[in-house]
Amino acid sequence: MPQANLPLIAITLGDPAGIGPEIIAKAFRDAPELTRACFVAGDVAALRRATQQIASGEPLLPVAVLDAPEDARRLPPRCLPVLQVVAPAPLVTMGAVSASAGRMAAECVVWATQAALRGQIDALVTAPLHKEALALAGAPHHGYPGHTEMLQALAAAHGRQTLAALPVRMMLANDELRVVLVSIHLSLRQALDAVTFDQVLQTLQITHRSLQTMLGRAPRIAVAGLNPHAGEGGLFGREELDVIAPAVAAAQAQGLQVQGPFAPDTVFMRARARPGHPAAFDVVVAMYHDQGLIPVKYLGVEQGVNVTLGLPLVRTSPDHGTAFDIAGSGQADASSLLAAIRMARQLSQPQTMQPQQTQPE
Repeated sequence: MPQANLPLIAITLGDPAGIGPEIIAKAFRDAPELTRACFVAGDVAALRRATQQIASGEPLLPVAVLDAPEDARRLPPRCLPVLQVVAPAPLVTMGAVSASAGRMAAECVVWATQAALRGQIDALVTAPLHKEALALAGAPHHGYPGHTEMLQALAAAHGRQTLAALPVRMMLANDELRVVLVSIHLSLRQALDAVTFDQVLQTLQITHRSLQTMLGRAPRIAVAGLNPHAGEGGLFGREELDVIAPAVAAAQAQGLQVQGPFAPDTVFMRARARPGHPAAFDVVVAMYHDQGLIPVKYLGVEQGVNVTLGLPLVRTSPDHGTAFDIAGSGQADASSLLAAIRMARQLSQPQTMQPQQTQPE
């Protein structure tokens, strides 16, 4: 596809004390075709340092300083296009939590989100930020537990909506498994309280709409139970009988292809796609954060992608954190970031709708 027709994708800096700048630089160095029409919304000095961290005696990857996002379309391959979207500041110490790093990371996300909402870019890919640094960054950034909540708040403000009017969900995906979460960054005790009829049904509706756009057909949705053996008919808890099954029935009455609740220790295996073993489902709706994320991450963090569903924009992210322990060493793997860029491009070019299947395969 000609570069002029490719979706324009902004990659946010991430926490400059972490591996974000390093994996960004590696992505542009090692995957020139995939990173066409992409640019970094960030800080030029932080990215120049990243090119030095990955050099290993090779010539430095040239940094191209942009005046506007569209300039990224006109650049040759194997350079690092950066749009300075934050005030220049002294370089932060690698691997150290700091308010300045958290503030810079957050401001890059704010700029890219607003650019996407205004239609200046087609998608954003967010490099990892550090939640403790974000908390130190001060208002308004310290009020967000992570990217998902920040993006929701910015999109709601742009559309003059309440947060309740713009519900979002986290999906984690790789080549073998997709999982959507009913609740995201809550304590386990709070997460159990979040398993309500309305929350589960809303998650199913958001999952259906988003995956239908992605797949070009109605998705086959499996629902994980909350309790061991999905409650075993009420022996191990009644949430499946009183909350989850009624929400599944309501979604089915709306025409969604939903089944469950299934025992959470086996449903992810049924939804896993492998060569010669097609998946029984396209996605699993999990009841809380670790229930859904552990199986996806076990299959390989290097290929996992975080997608925010329900936003009026496309946002993806690698499935890992800032890795302060190796930041600046040149060891970080850019595979998950490349997978996130690939999915952002795919989601920016929705599939043609296929006829709806009436029965799961």
